[in-house]
Amino acid sequence: MTGFSSGLTTGMRPLHEAMPGFVRSLMTGTFARYFSSSVVALGADAGSFLILLQLGVAPAPAAASGFMVGVAVQWLVTSRIMFADCVATRGPARRRQQAMFAASALFGLVLTTTIVGGAAALAFNPRLAKLVAVAVSFVTTSAWRHLLVFGKARLG
Repeated sequence: MTGFSSGLTTGMRPLHEAMPGFVRSLMTGTFARYFSSSVVALGADAGSFLILLQLGVAPAPAAASGFMVGVAVQWLVTSRIMFADCVATRGPARRRQQAMFAASALFGLVLTTTIVGGAAALAFNPRLAKLVAVAVSFVTTSAWRHLLVFGKARLG
């Protein structure tokens, strides 16, 4: 049999095999799993943020509160599922790892609150500011966590 259908069964590799190594790593490796867990945490964060805004909480405190809810979800997902093999054993090493995770979260919280609060002070839509804050915070905290918190984890 020739033509398109035979190419699908004998001549073509699956899409993930045809990608360059770096792209495949981003889409199927640790980064993809971290991104997926971050989406779950973002759901908790954004949901809390929107509920608090609806209840009349000012944008900056609503963003900060939502971020903290998201961080709790992120720790549970990353430490129990994603990086379970990289979590330190109980004791001082584990507390240090948790402190580093909390420090990355605090940095992300400062970024988020500053971006949303600054935008609100300038009369920008806090929902759009939150989107910017999510992107900035994701990049910085994910790099911190990959490099410093779960150091044995690799992007791949």
